[in-house]
Amino acid sequence: MPPPLCLRCRRPAALRRPRTGEALCRPCFVAAFEAEAHRALLAGGPPRPGETVAVASSGGKDSAVLAHLLARLEGRHGYGMRLVLLSVDEGIAGYRDASLGAVRRGRGALPLLVVSFEELFGWSMDRVARRLAGGASHCTFCGVLRRQALERGARLLGVDRIATGHNADDIAETVLMNFLRGDVARLRRAATEATGGPWPAVPRCKPLRHAYEKEIVLYAYFEGLDYVSTECVYAPHAYRGHARALLKDLEATRASTVAALGHSGRRLAVATQVATKTLGACGRCGYAASQPLCKACVLLASLERGLPRLGLGKRGNWERKWGAIGEFWG
Repeated sequence: MPPPLCLRCRRPAALRRPRTGEALCRPCFVAAFEAEAHRALLAGGPPRPGETVAVASSGGKDSAVLAHLLARLEGRHGYGMRLVLLSVDEGIAGYRDASLGAVRRGRGALPLLVVSFEELFGWSMDRVARRLAGGASHCTFCGVLRRQALERGARLLGVDRIATGHNADDIAETVLMNFLRGDVARLRRAATEATGGPWPAVPRCKPLRHAYEKEIVLYAYFEGLDYVSTECVYAPHAYRGHARALLKDLEATRASTVAALGHSGRRLAVATQVATKTLGACGRCGYAASQPLCKACVLLASLERGLPRLGLGKRGNWERKWGAIGEFWG
């Protein structure tokens, strides 16, 4: 049988879009993907002329596509924004060096700042993993410290916004994961167009939040982008993996599952008694926190005290163990 024809231009199609099943040729797919990212960027708050945006660049497919896409859209639409790349070196031997190499090879003329856990916090993830001495909770430490590392890097660069490469699959996994945990407040926040801000948090946007992971891979292939696809050595221990496996099973039955979960998260009406807390400044480091101490400081203190798992518990647990907040770092 001859290949199907592109739905838009009637040339031979190169693919069927995983989300819609539309048959498209390569140029029409690239054009559609970029137009959707443009609309998503505007919906999350259009860039202001003179605004500096830091692209969180890990060296993976999502951040590689995001940096390439924002640079192309800036040239096409003239938003007036300035792009810089911001990478975090968590200190994971045999993994992060390769991905940072991909960032450097693909950055073109964009400025790049690399911040490291070791320099910022005095701990690499490999040291944290040895202190944990078990398979669980690596990603909790890494995720919390990585978020603050991005925040600190953004402050050093003086940027107005951080753009992250979260895609539709990531958001659906997070919504599903928080639903399974019963964390309703985070469930809704994960699916919103933008997070963070106002001070002391730097605002963040997710221009790829409607893009399926499969389509990001296709776009990266068609554009010849350099990225690393090796999985982090600590990822197999993450709870997110269970949500991802469940999502893939659901998606195989119904392709719209990914988009539907993200839409449900955005539309969810959160009761006032579980509304998210007001952000303030951490009493120790000055970065965003919903408690007197931010989670990063709590986890770092637990590592220094040799009780890392205690830092993973609820606030009351470590307060009872170590006494008042003023003695926490004593």
